[in-house]
Amino acid sequence: MPLFSSLYARTMQWSRHPHAPAYLAGLSFAESSFFPIPPDVMLAPMSMAQPNQAWFFAGLTTLASVIGGMLGYLIGVYAFDLVQPWLHSLGYWEGYLNTKAWFGEWGFWAIFLAGFSPIPYKIFTITAGVIGMAFLPFVVASIIGRGARFFLVAALMAWGGARMEKVLHRYVDRLGWILVIAFLVLIIYLK
Repeated sequence: MPLFSSLYARTMQWSRHPHAPAYLAGLSFAESSFFPIPPDVMLAPMSMAQPNQAWFFAGLTTLASVIGGMLGYLIGVYAFDLVQPWLHSLGYWEGYLNTKAWFGEWGFWAIFLAGFSPIPYKIFTITAGVIGMAFLPFVVASIIGRGARFFLVAALMAWGGARMEKVLHRYVDRLGWILVIAFLVLIIYLK
């Protein structure tokens, strides 16, 4: 069933839209403080569709993400009581407690690793504000961690470019269904 190939084609079309960089910046900003979808879902196809703009997209994503992280930090400092119920209801509370413990042990390196890893960065930005991490080291670690991640994604996608786009288009339905089946098997196994 060609469900994924039509979604893939639409995503690649959107990635070439004239306003796509503005949407990428908005998504990057929001994800760092409150939104659940990572900017990689836009950065990757945009970098693949327009490899000559990949470094620009990575820089834009990094800048917007770090500025959004600063908002997350401020939320932690000034509005944690308002956010705390959401952390519980959205299933982020345990992640918040783990993050708080990591900060106690690793400080600067916790933000650096969070910026690079797929762990929800927003949890780290808010926690950094809650525990009163020094702001400048927070920003520096965010720039390095987020920048490393986004420039790596952009570089890999730009390197693949049109060749990778054609190969993915050919196999995206098979890959999509394999992932769906693997996800269902994982859910069944965990229950």
